[in-house]
Amino acid sequence: MAAIITIIEDEERIAHWMQLYLEQAGFTTYLASDGLAGLALVQQHQPSLVVLDLMLPKLDGLAVFKVIRQTSNIPIIMVTARSSDEERIYGLELGADDYVGKPFNARELVARVRAVLRRSQPIYASQTLKRGPIELDLEQHHCTVNQQPVELSKIQLALLATFMRHPNQILSREQLLEAVFAGDYAGFDRSLDAHIARLRQRIEHDRTNPQYIVTVYGLGYKFVD
Repeated sequence: MAAIITIIEDEERIAHWMQLYLEQAGFTTYLASDGLAGLALVQQHQPSLVVLDLMLPKLDGLAVFKVIRQTSNIPIIMVTARSSDEERIYGLELGADDYVGKPFNARELVARVRAVLRRSQPIYASQTLKRGPIELDLEQHHCTVNQQPVELSKIQLALLATFMRHPNQILSREQLLEAVFAGDYAGFDRSLDAHIARLRQRIEHDRTNPQYIVTVYGLGYKFVD
């Protein structure tokens, strides 16, 4: 069955252009031209991925993103004409799976959609990891610390799984990027530290003095078991 992509984009020409190339690539697509209609489509079709413009009528893209994230970890690619590094990193820190600045070409969009879908698949492999008080159920996308549930984004989950599979081993930035983003990590390098900081917020008792994910200066990070 073809993966379902919901496109939430108010510029009609761009929306139909994205729909055309994604359907040519084998995806099933649904279009919405405002934030409220986009949320309705997401709820109705439960897509495999959402392509979300940030500048939308009725409900802006960031608000749509936050509503989706309250109930779902569907992969989301943010799209905007404003492509500053600060805005890109902000979107990724919120938990977006990728970020595309306008203008972009069709091959780039299709490649990014495929890459995000690839990255999301291993997360659901039937496997449970346990290190100390941290338990990670990859099948259910569920994490607990001291038996208390902890909400994680897909990227945070993939990072934590990578750390837990390699306890007490120093992992370089390049190794983490390769493991989590499957070799397609252009644009994520600058945001890796931010993702790790947000992961620490969720699993560490004191994020300023981390017990589990420690920085090895000049080398990378290490998960202390």
